[in-house]
Amino acid sequence: MKKTKMAIQRCKTMSALQKMLGGKWKLEILYYIAFCDIHRFGELRRQIGEITESSLTKQLRELEADGFLLRYDFREIPPRVEYTLSDLGKSFMEVIAHMKAWGDQNLSDNF
Repeated sequence: MKKTKMAIQRCKTMSALQKMLGGKWKLEILYYIAFCDIHRFGELRRQIGEITESSLTKQLRELEADGFLLRYDFREIPPRVEYTLSDLGKSFMEVIAHMKAWGDQNLSDNF
């Protein structure tokens, strides 16, 4: 079904959010960086477990490009990079906290 111009206008904000945060792992990545003090690629990969290196790299780059994360390269050998929340990312953490609380209350352990 083709979206009408009116439908696109009505959903502009939600559509933009979906594009920015619609990756399979993005909310989880933001959660671990914000609330679990996990900032390095390897730590994120171990914490998530099921994610491939290429998927994690892609999702981190997209979150950085969309302004949610800041990437700091220490320019060391072996390479060391850390990710932190930008101001935009920090402002989104209240939303993530509410989503987690809602999920804890309403979702079964089957997920």
